[in-house]
Amino acid sequence: MSTIEHHDTVDILVIAAHPDDAELSCGGTIRSAVLAGKRVAIVDCTRGELGSRGTPELRKTEADRAARVLGVQFRENLSLPDGKIDSSEAHVEAVVRTFRHYRPKILLFPPARDRHPDHEQTHNLVRRALFMSGLPKLKSMHNGQTQKPYRPGRTFCYMQTYEFEPAFYVDISAYYEDKIQAVQAYSSQFHVPGNTEFDDEPQTFISRPEFSGFLEARSRYFGAKIGVTYAEAFYSIEPIGIPNIQVFL
Repeated sequence: MSTIEHHDTVDILVIAAHPDDAELSCGGTIRSAVLAGKRVAIVDCTRGELGSRGTPELRKTEADRAARVLGVQFRENLSLPDGKIDSSEAHVEAVVRTFRHYRPKILLFPPARDRHPDHEQTHNLVRRALFMSGLPKLKSMHNGQTQKPYRPGRTFCYMQTYEFEPAFYVDISAYYEDKIQAVQAYSSQFHVPGNTEFDDEPQTFISRPEFSGFLEARSRYFGAKIGVTYAEAFYSIEPIGIPNIQVFL
């Protein structure tokens, strides 16, 4: 995937701990935004090198394939160490450069509590970098140029394994099949009907055939909450205000 020019911006930035996290958690929302003409970037923190299945090189190929399915304009990898994400100065600086580089209006990132420690650590890292990115005295460089301070206007957490009480749901009924196609682009990680290439690899929580049933059941359950077929759930770090009640009319 291409990298964004210094002066460009995106509407939505999705930060994920590993390649495939974004697709699983908010792939339908991403596809919906892209088809509405919005610019979207996905930034994976690690290459998933500690994953039980596949290789980092294969994961990159799969991530690029999934990005094409979703139609995102940009995807990159920060190459932070898998299993060792923290809020150290070096990791914070990498994420600060990302915020100041893409200058998103909306940020989507992992929740504070989840099954995988990397998801929780990515949440903590992003929260720290969010604050630091707005400080004028914190200097950062990109392509030899000094970056300007920046904080996204809205920050929302997508749902991963553990559930939380959502602030809102996004209707992805028209985009669910695209989401599944993007997930199945990671054929080394997930069960893909008819694909036996990775049958000798270790079985994991997400590689079992039952996981796809779980993914659909959750999406249907969230959809039922708002009267649609499929939905994805999010919560907001800060309260969400509306200009007036008429927005619901």
